[in-house]
Amino acid sequence: MTIAKDMMVNDGIRARELRLIGADGDQLGVKTKAEALKIAETANLDLVLVAPTAKPPVARIMDYGKFRFEQQKKEREARKNQKIVSVKEVRLSPSIDINDFNTKLRNARKFLEKGDKVKASIRFKGRAITHKEIGQKVLDRLAEELTEVATVEQKAKMDGRSMFLVLAPKSDK
Repeated sequence: MTIAKDMMVNDGIRARELRLIGADGDQLGVKTKAEALKIAETANLDLVLVAPTAKPPVARIMDYGKFRFEQQKKEREARKNQKIVSVKEVRLSPSIDINDFNTKLRNARKFLEKGDKVKASIRFKGRAITHKEIGQKVLDRLAEELTEVATVEQKAKMDGRSMFLVLAPKSDK
């Protein structure tokens, strides 16, 4: 048995002398590697290096298989509790009509209530780019309508021929 995530086990330990901690957590003092391995073997457990940088390195007598299992279980729980936030996009135009705007607004509200971020974008076509303030007004109106469910994470800014605004859902905490 050698390593898993920087943990040296049994014969994989290179240090000659180790500060030994018993299976029940009590200090057994500084021992040679051979003595420590013999003590671990008589207890039918593994010798695991827990602090390799200490002088002398610290090793613990424990059931390494059980320890690894517990670690993996904790990692699985941590992954299960993570929330993946995706970014949904709502595309508008500078000359959007009221009913189209309301439809886009409804979609954005639905995404935000689900917990997703919303990226509202306006694509300027042709000469419409000369009137950026019209697009700015549309995005501001969208942000204004969604204030009760969202916060503006990134203010409206130009990127080429497009203008973007990022909204994040308000946390209920």
